[in-house]
Amino acid sequence: MVRLKKGPLTVGRDYGLTGALVLAALILSLAWPGAALAGGWSPTGSLNQARYAHTATLLNNGQVLVAGGYRYGYLTSSELYHPVSKIWSVPNSLNTGRDYHTATLLPDGQVLVAGGMGDSGYLASSELYDPALGTWSTTTGSLGQARSSHTATLLNNGQVLVAGGSDGSPLASSELYDPVLKTWSPTTGSLTNARYNHTATLLNDGTVLVAGGMSAGFSSELYDPVLKTWSATGSLKTTHAYHRATLLPNGQVLAAGSLGGAASSELYNPVSKTWSATGSLTTGRYTHTATLLPNGQVLAAGGYTGSAPPLASAELYRPAPGTWSTTDHMAAARWWHTATLLPNGKVLVAGGSGASGILDSAELYTPGESTPAVNFLLLLDQ
Repeated sequence: MVRLKKGPLTVGRDYGLTGALVLAALILSLAWPGAALAGGWSPTGSLNQARYAHTATLLNNGQVLVAGGYRYGYLTSSELYHPVSKIWSVPNSLNTGRDYHTATLLPDGQVLVAGGMGDSGYLASSELYDPALGTWSTTTGSLGQARSSHTATLLNNGQVLVAGGSDGSPLASSELYDPVLKTWSPTTGSLTNARYNHTATLLNDGTVLVAGGMSAGFSSELYDPVLKTWSATGSLKTTHAYHRATLLPNGQVLAAGSLGGAASSELYNPVSKTWSATGSLTTGRYTHTATLLPNGQVLAAGGYTGSAPPLASAELYRPAPGTWSTTDHMAAARWWHTATLLPNGKVLVAGGSGASGILDSAELYTPGESTPAVNFLLLLDQ
């Protein structure tokens, strides 16, 4: 007799309706190994300060540092999310209020915040957060170029590459932060195309892929940290700005969404250095978040379409079939929020701008399990 078990449930040939569903799940898993149960959202503790255009950084101790942002002014406040207690605590404040900045976890566990917009306009200042002390310091020196809506990428050598952005006009300049000397220096060359609200992705070979952005059209380019130079690479199939880029387990890069609520997504192949179209988002969006889940899927959440209220919808990209499918909606529609993958595999979404204003709410996404049949033990009982 064939029996399927999950805990106390035992189903034989007389399994009835429940057993029929289990058997159907088994057949589904054999026909489509990539099938999965939809994930779900649950509320968690609220931020102490509503904010959008902030940053969120997973620290080495498993806590999440949220810094800056905007609400009726540029925020200096920062806060820590504790995933066990699901509460937020308030460490010391930034020295300079800012939004549209970057935050990078350094090899020594500190967090580097750089640039953005503040009360004085476009910022060149940067500062360090020390998790051990819970304090911010300005011992890092300033960027050579004030900038906002740029990217910051931690390189394999421990340095941080800041690229592009805007100081009122699109920027082609890039610079490097040395965490040992705590100084900034320009790269040997500049971007081939000035751009802002683009993406930058560290590839498996140590180079950095910069793609799309405002004023950049279809262009993408590579930074070589050994030569410290930029070179053009394959062109995007469609323009992407305010989009998101995700490094997939197979080494390819998924670029999804664009200004105006475009639904297009495409893949960059680092071997052929070309882009190819992949499945379109079920809902066009931009300024959303994209998070690589432990199962290799990508969660796109929230964002804006350009002609409607912010989105509460979320969807999943499955690399094997190259398709997107919907998952449960968030409790709150939001854009310019953050999403952080926690060590427990859940995704923390925090803040953003919603239909009713700037949000202090946060919620957790729990990825769906594998096909139900995978969770059942198949026993052969003669």
